[in-house]
Amino acid sequence: MSDNELCLQEIGKRIIERRKKLNLTQEALAEKADVTTQFVSYAESGKRAMRPENLMKISAALNVSADYLLTGDIIDKDLLILAEKLRHLTPSQLRIVENLIDECNNLFNG
Repeated sequence: MSDNELCLQEIGKRIIERRKKLNLTQEALAEKADVTTQFVSYAESGKRAMRPENLMKISAALNVSADYLLTGDIIDKDLLILAEKLRHLTPSQLRIVENLIDECNNLFNG
């Protein structure tokens, strides 16, 4: 398997993972991203590379950066998306999320 094929499969895995986390079907993602269901299927299977404009549509529909889909890396844009979600919480809800993050950091970074 070539490096390119492996890369496309990894992108596909990240798309599937995020789509499922958002409880979206392939059809729902396609509609939200203004692409065909067949396109979503091909992207998830890693059978075909995406044009940049389609990558941007998919990443916007999944509410992640294109960088995340391409590399799996969290970049500033991903953190800004998360910060925007946090802005909608009440102060007490925000403190709960902060405590959860602290607990996760303690658990994972021991």
